[in-house]
Amino acid sequence: MKIVLEHLTKRYPNLNRKIKEDVIAVNDFTFEIPDGQLIGLLGPSGCGKSTTLNMICGLEPPTSGRIWFGDDDVTNLPPENRGVGMVFQSYALYPHLTVRQNICFPLENLKGADRLTRAQMDEMALETARLVQIDELMDRKPSEMSGGQQQRVAIARALVKKPRVLLLDEPLSNLDARLRLQTREEIRRIQRETGITTVFVTHDQEEAMSISDMIVVMEAGVVNQIGKPQKVYDDPVNLFVAKFLGTPPINLFDAEIRGGRLYLGGDCVLQGADSVPDGPVVAGIRPEGFVPDENGPLVCGLMAVEVMGRDTSIVAEHPACGGQIRAIVDTEDIPPEGAQQVRFSLRPAKVHLFDRDTGERIRI
Repeated sequence: MKIVLEHLTKRYPNLNRKIKEDVIAVNDFTFEIPDGQLIGLLGPSGCGKSTTLNMICGLEPPTSGRIWFGDDDVTNLPPENRGVGMVFQSYALYPHLTVRQNICFPLENLKGADRLTRAQMDEMALETARLVQIDELMDRKPSEMSGGQQQRVAIARALVKKPRVLLLDEPLSNLDARLRLQTREEIRRIQRETGITTVFVTHDQEEAMSISDMIVVMEAGVVNQIGKPQKVYDDPVNLFVAKFLGTPPINLFDAEIRGGRLYLGGDCVLQGADSVPDGPVVAGIRPEGFVPDENGPLVCGLMAVEVMGRDTSIVAEHPACGGQIRAIVDTEDIPPEGAQQVRFSLRPAKVHLFDRDTGERIRI
């Protein structure tokens, strides 16, 4: 099911009576979600992603704009008639009901020609439980299950009525790190097997990038960038997107362009910026963009070397950087013990320039 959002806007009255302007939670959101895709709505708390999800679901009416499911305008359609399945941040299971009863609950509310017999409901519940791999737990109650199992019950309950659209609002935030990893892989598997168009809301960029076909990065109700996860990471349109994506985060420097060269303090670290006018800029360098090089042009004070299994991180400092520099390097490139400084050359593709005032990307 294709979803089209046309100039979707949501305003709320300002609770501060001294301020007459409304609070804009979502501002002119236009986007087409292709049929069968998993889309990640990504951004910090308060950016409008859950509000967008609630408008798609029908729990919140938009102030302006239209919502289409395929060729159907569902903007003013009640939630129960939209054919959506919703999975909330809290599992929202009925504690006195078994897994089977929780999954069957949406089916019991069907009326008229859609009404099912008890045998049909049990069969559909078992089929859906097998899909999320909890068919052996059908007679348990939520209190007898782990957090990951409860989340699977919530997903099964949303899927059992065969929705046109599946909406997930930060479904992994109550799980520990290992369960989060397992459950997000399960969500991706289930989405691929069912082919249901899915919108996944999260503030965790690693979650969004790992399972989404496309991500939508939001800030303060405004869409900053839409694209494939790796494309958005490699080619951010502005400083906000560059800072929000990436672990460890991008390293930022007060820099200057002089004669087509990039200077960090007194170090000329990159050439080939002939199209960029001279003047101050913000330079962002991804952690994997640093290459230890004994003849490298970027000279940094060495603070620490952190070995974390797969990754080795060099923690350094530089006068042009407001905080610590983190560089991800190969194990064989670790500076010798007792070294006081480290030199780097840079991978040009991992260096991004931004306007110091607006934060917009400056193309080299």
